[in-house]
Amino acid sequence: QVQLVESGGGLVQAGGSLRLSCAASGRTFRRYAMAWFRQAPGKEREVGGAISWTGGSTYYLDSVKGRFTISRDNAKNSLYLKMNSLKPEDTAAYYCAAPGSAYTPHQTMGTIPMAYWGQGTQVTVSS
Repeated sequence: QVQLVESGGGLVQAGGSLRLSCAASGRTFRRYAMAWFRQAPGKEREVGGAISWTGGSTYYLDSVKGRFTISRDNAKNSLYLKMNSLKPEDTAAYYCAAPGSAYTPHQTMGTIPMAYWGQGTQVTVSS
């Protein structure tokens, strides 16, 4: 049983930073690309960032490029999202997600159904 557990959300002022973490268990983490999605109230869920199974390649939503950094530690079965220069429009529930198939190209993570989701962590940025 694959489990994804996020942590690190909270309330921060505009311009501040947060670091989200996702602890994965239940299968060989290093074989799977991973992604962070986010969903704001009244809006569709979107992929904020994705990372290849090795960690060597990443993808970002245009609106977060240069501000967010996705990373992973395969030895710790963990995924991270460092968010800098946060804006009120970054306010959303953030979800860690994983595909069902190993070696899924990370660039496709926003276009295919994810098999596993965390429970989400709320990020609120005040102006």
